[in-house]
Amino acid sequence: MTAGPKAPKAVFLALAATLLLAPVTTVRAQSPEPVWQHATALSGTPKYGPDVTHFEYVNPEAPKGGSVRLADTGGFDTFNPVLPKGNPAPGIGLIYDTLMETALDEVDISGSYGVIAEAMRYPDDYSWVEYRLNPKARWHDGKPITVSDVIWSFQKITEVSPPQKFYYKNVVRAEERPGGVVRFEFDVKGNRELPHIMSQLLILPQHWWEGTNAQGEKRDIARGTLEPPLGNGPYRIKSFVAGRDVVYERVPDYWGADLPIRVGTNNFDEIRYVVFMDQAVELEAFKGDQYDFRQELSASQWAKAYDFPAIREGRVVKEEFVDKGSGRMQAFVPNLRRPKFQDARVRQALNYAYDFETTNEIVSANLLKRIGSYFAGTDLGATGLPTGKELEILETLRGQIPEEVFTTEFRNPVGGNPENVRNNLRQAVRLLTEAGFKRENGQIIDPTSGEQFTIEFLYFDKSAERTLLPYAKNLESIGIRPVLRLVDQPQYINRINSRDFDMATLVWGQSLSPGNEQRDFWGSEAADREQSRNYAGIKNPAVDTLIDRIVFAKDRAELVAATKALDRVLLWNHYVVPQFYADKDRTVRWNRFGHPAKMPEFTFAFPTIWWYDAALAAKTGAPK
Repeated sequence: MTAGPKAPKAVFLALAATLLLAPVTTVRAQSPEPVWQHATALSGTPKYGPDVTHFEYVNPEAPKGGSVRLADTGGFDTFNPVLPKGNPAPGIGLIYDTLMETALDEVDISGSYGVIAEAMRYPDDYSWVEYRLNPKARWHDGKPITVSDVIWSFQKITEVSPPQKFYYKNVVRAEERPGGVVRFEFDVKGNRELPHIMSQLLILPQHWWEGTNAQGEKRDIARGTLEPPLGNGPYRIKSFVAGRDVVYERVPDYWGADLPIRVGTNNFDEIRYVVFMDQAVELEAFKGDQYDFRQELSASQWAKAYDFPAIREGRVVKEEFVDKGSGRMQAFVPNLRRPKFQDARVRQALNYAYDFETTNEIVSANLLKRIGSYFAGTDLGATGLPTGKELEILETLRGQIPEEVFTTEFRNPVGGNPENVRNNLRQAVRLLTEAGFKRENGQIIDPTSGEQFTIEFLYFDKSAERTLLPYAKNLESIGIRPVLRLVDQPQYINRINSRDFDMATLVWGQSLSPGNEQRDFWGSEAADREQSRNYAGIKNPAVDTLIDRIVFAKDRAELVAATKALDRVLLWNHYVVPQFYADKDRTVRWNRFGHPAKMPEFTFAFPTIWWYDAALAAKTGAPK
């Protein structure tokens, strides 16, 4: 802290006289400087202490070597990891480290352990955070990672990426402090998450991006590039064919290999991503041993597509992992920016028209569960009626939120048999007519335009039609005209980002520690910002208030209560038509790999903590 200008002598005399006449009071000591910590968690204390050599969920003696092939869909056109436009190469994060990183077996996944930063500290009011850089941290060209790199990375990421600018909007200053320390100051106090999200900042090499390429052309962080960039992480780009595949090789002298959070990880010498343009082709390529590992997201495929010789011979392994570390809302999402979707009764009617149970039985072999929460798959979802702290929070918004929040547990309509479906469709028609639409000659008519109510469903994956077609048939039966619009993936992304859609299937992933990202999901400020994740266009002051209650929660109990309250209010506004989720991660792999006996509680972490098993590979056979 620097001293201010000297005060005139008269001021000191007046102050002295005042003190002599004033009653004696106790002078409160200034709060001590916060201590440096090797790690931190949002609540409680970090699981691993400063002397730990490796984390419990790894095999510290895992063999290094071999290769693994992964699949990706849609192609890529840039190695620039920060631009919000274009398609970054799959796996590009392998070449970079962040200031700190989360463990894979802690509920507070925003807790952080040192990588580029060896320590961090922040005050009790969370008004700033400092990171002390590890003096061993190096770029792949051997140059040290500096505070200047960190500040430059923050400035450029928020400059070229509007979503990142919004995410880091509370950061008002980034500055260098003595001893290799970088400090970020915030314009709010009490936001417990800010010190943690800053630790996840991607650090880029200022000297490389401000330099020139082999042709003498100046590089530009604001543009896409297919020049392999300089990194600092455990891998670097070895080779690539634009849009088709990219190969990463393990850096033999990686500076961070002995960090506790790195021991037992990054065991493959090569990681190759093979790109496919079609999901059906991708599945057949796996069966043909064109890549090694697949997470099957389709319950239908899981039930029906994995009966082939390599499975029966044991050369391909199917394995399920319980998903305890993430939540999701996957839904048919109406664009509330369209006038026809602005009445909540219309949106509720669309839910009544969706027969999940029949679709699940016929298409998905009853392997899926209906989503009844914006945090499905976690303990953060609202259940029963609100009580305790959750009710206390909701009472402050009574009159601004649906009354059902207080009186009725939210439940989706249940189909599954002809009688239920007929009753649900009648309810849908009733809600539509209450909202002002008319039913004439078997059609739902918009009284404003006099035209039939039409919904265009936008999608890029043809396999989505397994779910879309039954839903479209139900909508058609009550007089709504569904239009199924299949487009390529780039067009789909552009139309979603520019809000040029009626309805689409969209997904919001949720962590076990929700926070600032909820503003981007449901906040009013994000509704009119292209490329935000407020796809639906939600603008609701009560929702904004509940998001702030989450962001500024003082402890885990308050965070959970505020999250359940937000979930309840979102559900009763009928913003989306919830679809389905699986509480297991279904994986299939060619049997060439080993994994630790004790896997992390919240993820299967392939390929990060797995390794190439030469003995298994010899039995399975060489990759084709």
